[in-house]
Amino acid sequence: MKSRILLTLIILSSFIFPSQAIVEKNDYADLVKLFNEWRAFENPPLLDGAPDYRKETFEMRQPKFKQLQAQLIAIDTSGWSISQQVDWRLVWAEMNGYDFNYRILKPWERDPAFYKTLWTERSDVPAHEGPTNHGVIDLWKYEFPLDKTNREKLLEGLKSITAFYDQAKINLTGNAKELWAAGIPSIQVQAEELLKILEFPGVSNDSELVLAIKEASTSTDELVEWLNEKAPTKTGPSGIGKENYTWYLQNVHLVPLTWEDEVMILKRELARAWSSLKLEEHKNQGLPELKDASSPEEFDLMAEESIRSLLDFLDQKQIVTVKNYFEPAIREHMGSFIPKDKRNFFSIGMHYDPRPLYSHFYHWFELARMDLEPNKSEIRREPLLYNIWDSRNEGTATAVEEIFMNAGLYKDSPRAREIVYIMIAQRAARGLGSLYAQANEMTMVEAGGIHSDYTPRGWMKTEKELLLFEQHLYMRQPGYGSSYITGKYLLEAAMADFVKMKEENGEEFNLKDFFDQLNSIGSIPISLSHWEMTGIDQH
Repeated sequence: MKSRILLTLIILSSFIFPSQAIVEKNDYADLVKLFNEWRAFENPPLLDGAPDYRKETFEMRQPKFKQLQAQLIAIDTSGWSISQQVDWRLVWAEMNGYDFNYRILKPWERDPAFYKTLWTERSDVPAHEGPTNHGVIDLWKYEFPLDKTNREKLLEGLKSITAFYDQAKINLTGNAKELWAAGIPSIQVQAEELLKILEFPGVSNDSELVLAIKEASTSTDELVEWLNEKAPTKTGPSGIGKENYTWYLQNVHLVPLTWEDEVMILKRELARAWSSLKLEEHKNQGLPELKDASSPEEFDLMAEESIRSLLDFLDQKQIVTVKNYFEPAIREHMGSFIPKDKRNFFSIGMHYDPRPLYSHFYHWFELARMDLEPNKSEIRREPLLYNIWDSRNEGTATAVEEIFMNAGLYKDSPRAREIVYIMIAQRAARGLGSLYAQANEMTMVEAGGIHSDYTPRGWMKTEKELLLFEQHLYMRQPGYGSSYITGKYLLEAAMADFVKMKEENGEEFNLKDFFDQLNSIGSIPISLSHWEMTGIDQH
């Protein structure tokens, strides 16, 4: 792995512009300055008010990108702290992400879902999941009735949609059959979501806003019609292949594994989860079966008790420092009763005991931390681009499900441990399917078959929409489907080295100290958190 990175660095550092030699620098402030310049560049220019993803625009901007890369390589990090070196590597990974998108992934050419513009809910991770255009409208950030500033901002975004979708019909020249077909519904639903804005307070009385909403909805419908017309002509594969996948994994998401490594790890976790589940069931023979909530009142009581149980456990057992924003963060997502025949995978388990899923909702603690306690590093303060945070955020949220369990969360309900292993099996199965799909060894439908068939108790057979959503996302964003399990694996490896370091130094291991350090480092790849916490650079 290290040799690959060094080779890349040598290649990049040899690129010198004839009119501008890159002067080597050794000041961390130069990295921060370059980072801000890079982020400004990464946001594309506008065409008729919409982000410009035309091929000629990318080609025109490529020399500037190469210059930024060369400037980064010219920064000498010798003598820097590990934290500062980590920041350098984050900027390096983002630039690699831009390069990979330009060369291989090309979502603006291959992926119709890239053009989804309206987002009605906040993601539970630092940024939108999957490749996302720069002109998105995050409706969840607006309060209605709108004030003057937000009205103008929303109006500007809505008015850009027609021009953006005219551009989409030029840019979308790719031949990825499954990406194309699966992307159409995500655009289709946007037309309906746009019209729902008409019902928001203060909107119906604003004629200019009403017109913009209707025109945006119409242009969305027209794009869907165009996509459907072109769909029969799309015949090519959607996966990026093993070699590209491994390069992307190692050089963008900074996961020190290969495609083959991930297959092995996910197979192992799938087998371990199933066998552990059966051992739990054997141990629990004679105990009463878990009873699911059968009414809104039962669910509300169960949810309330579960929130209190989880937060008290984290605090009293010294698992992590429980901040005053933890409780309001999780209460916003405590869920509500769903009739049995309407439940999907996650809500099935949630109606037996919400705590396994609430453990995964560690996500919301982390987002609250980003909002209320911004990282001291300017480079880490905002979400990393290209979903580079996936091993950290999805991996941690998955890992704590089992960590909290093994630390004693379910002493009052041993059968709840069974839910945890079912959740691990589901994530291993869906990630394994996504790996085969990215390698073009399976279709998305076949990958979904692994996802469904290898989830215990048939819990993934209840809702095909969730199955489609997840496999579509993992095809759009290489590495995301596996990141839950591989991120968990990397976190456990970091914990092991952290424990060993403490033991060798004659210090006592404290779980709270581990998680508090991990949290303070921020939402960056687990491999880099590992480096900061232990001094061990896995790259």
